[in-house]
Amino acid sequence: MVKVGILGAAGYTGGELIRLLLGHPEAEIVFANSESNAGNPVSDVHEGLLGDTDLKFTDQMPFDSVDVVFFCFGHGKSEAFLKEHSIPDGVKIIDLAQDFRIKGSHDYVYGLPEINKAEIAEARHVANPGCFATCIQLALLPAAAMGLLTSDVSVNAITGSTGAGQKPGATTHFSWRNNNLSIYKPFTHQHLAEIYQSLNQIRPSQPLHGDGVEGATRSLIPMGEPGGASVDFIPYRGDFARGIFATAVITTDATEDEIVRAYKDFYAPAAFTHYSDKAIDLKQVVNTNKAVVHCEKYGRKLLVTAAIDNLLKGAVGQAVQNMNLMFGISETAGLKLKASAF
Repeated sequence: MVKVGILGAAGYTGGELIRLLLGHPEAEIVFANSESNAGNPVSDVHEGLLGDTDLKFTDQMPFDSVDVVFFCFGHGKSEAFLKEHSIPDGVKIIDLAQDFRIKGSHDYVYGLPEINKAEIAEARHVANPGCFATCIQLALLPAAAMGLLTSDVSVNAITGSTGAGQKPGATTHFSWRNNNLSIYKPFTHQHLAEIYQSLNQIRPSQPLHGDGVEGATRSLIPMGEPGGASVDFIPYRGDFARGIFATAVITTDATEDEIVRAYKDFYAPAAFTHYSDKAIDLKQVVNTNKAVVHCEKYGRKLLVTAAIDNLLKGAVGQAVQNMNLMFGISETAGLKLKASAF
């Protein structure tokens, strides 16, 4: 049984993580830390858990009693926390913030199982991917592996209000969000850095599909760098609570048949990412750890659509998936969640 500690347990991700772990056959929650809610039942904050658990929030952090700690902090707080607190070397960490997603002077493995499963299984520390980043990467990774991303890629993605966290803000209040649509951080979203990191990780050193002989033999400039292809990402705020739906447009001469075959082959080993032969919709993934992807060709334009639940595959579902890999548990343990048809 994997003994678990949760920091930042009172937020949306903390509540979803507790919900998943309560049903996990090989995990036990030892503590759920929240200083502002210490002593109160978890179900006072996460009311959907009423009747499911007697667990109470605590301001204590008994790291010597757990095997793994989940950081459900806001961005920038994980690194600051580790500068002020000591966690035993034997305790593994899964960080849901963006603090360690970009490779640097740390040992955190980027926790996208579709490309880093072996590294995650051996990791002591894992940086869980961002929600937009997960959805967009899953849309683009097979195309990157084929060498199709030699020119700019246009991406639009819309997310539910839970992506902004539990603390109310001007753009999360129901009266503003309902029947409304808006964009934010166009071309500058913080998840672009990790998207580029993964796409560059699996791109071939030379494009396999270029414009003529010159295009087929030139070296690839890393995406996101001057002279290289860019991901032109426009994020949207949606008027729904959870989920991400993304579209990507790629210019390529590759045929639809070879693209579809490559996508199916790429995701054949994946536990939760599925290629759909039919057009997809958001309800296929909400409340599950699944990602679904679909491709269609229009002349030289390839349209890729992808969808995930931002709180699950985009956050804590993927974090539990990473925990399973880190402890040699079945990758799907505690995550066999079914989508609703309505």
